Amino acid sequence: MDKLRLLFSKTGRAVYISHLDLMRTLTRAFKRADCNLKYSEGFNPHPNISIAMPLSVGAESVCEILDFKLLDDMEPEEILKRLKTQLPEGISALEVYQSDRKVRELKWLKIEGVFEYDERSSEEMLPKLCEFFAKDSIVIQKKTKRGIGESDIKPAIKDIAFSACDNIVCMNATISAQEPTLNPELLADALRQLMPEIAPDFAKFKRLEIFDENMSVFR
Repeated sequence: MDKLRLLFSKTGRAVYISHLDLMRTLTRAFKRADCNLKYSEGFNPHPNISIAMPLSVGAESVCEILDFKLLDDMEPEEILKRLKTQLPEGISALEVYQSDRKVRELKWLKIEGVFEYDERSSEEMLPKLCEFFAKDSIVIQKKTKRGIGESDIKPAIKDIAFSACDNIVCMNATISAQEPTLNPELLADALRQLMPEIAPDFAKFKRLEIFDENMSVFR
């Protein structure tokens, strides 16, 4: 069967499932749903499935995509129906469809975030956050395959906005998903490194939608 794509969400308590455990969970769900995955050949066969952008532990998403192949012909609607009954709490199958689009075409990621402050006022933090992310460059230290290096994350931020509510600051942004990849955690990390006085005591993020280079929804 041709390659199929699953759109799914990972929210609630499921955010604490690691990427490898998520892959195992999804593989078992296919098996319980009697959707026979195609396996690779060789001495160590593994299911022919792949997630486009592994999600960090603790982050939520309503726009995850997984590519897979089945041994048997089955309508996407039937696959979706079966998977919905076999996935654990916090992981939901949203859509199954055929797609010829390559994952490399995926470029932008729409996210939302929450910055929490225990003692500092969110209203006081708001203008300072806006000023910080309005800079022409935001150079931070980050881990690379070669060790610790410097990286300017500003070009990977297409747009970003903040609003205050109670003791939290809500953030909405569009960031680069690939080439370069910007982990949303680096937004909070940049504050901790460069302006700790406005860094949040706690931050969490959620993926909302994925887009191609032209800001068309990627499916």
